[in-house]
Amino acid sequence: MTEEKKMMKMPHNVILEDRRNLTVSGVSDVDSFDEQNITVFTDMGELAVRGYNLHINKLNIETGELTLEGEISSLTYTDEQQRGSGFFGRLFK
Repeated sequence: MTEEKKMMKMPHNVILEDRRNLTVSGVSDVDSFDEQNITVFTDMGELAVRGYNLHINKLNIETGELTLEGEISSLTYTDEQQRGSGFFGRLFK
């Protein structure tokens, strides 16, 4: 059953309100997070959120929903093909 879920693509939406509240659907995993950077994996590529005082309010991998708040300064996508394979892919880039 989990393989079936991986094969089905979740709808992907990004809603940014007043550059303070961000809601993302279609999230499959969180790569890293701290108060200045949050990186998540979606079916549309890797999404990097940058800003200050970033806090994840809600994360549900089953439904693919993520909500966060803080001072959001940028949202950047990286295509699946350009992404390194985890920690070692970024380390030896």
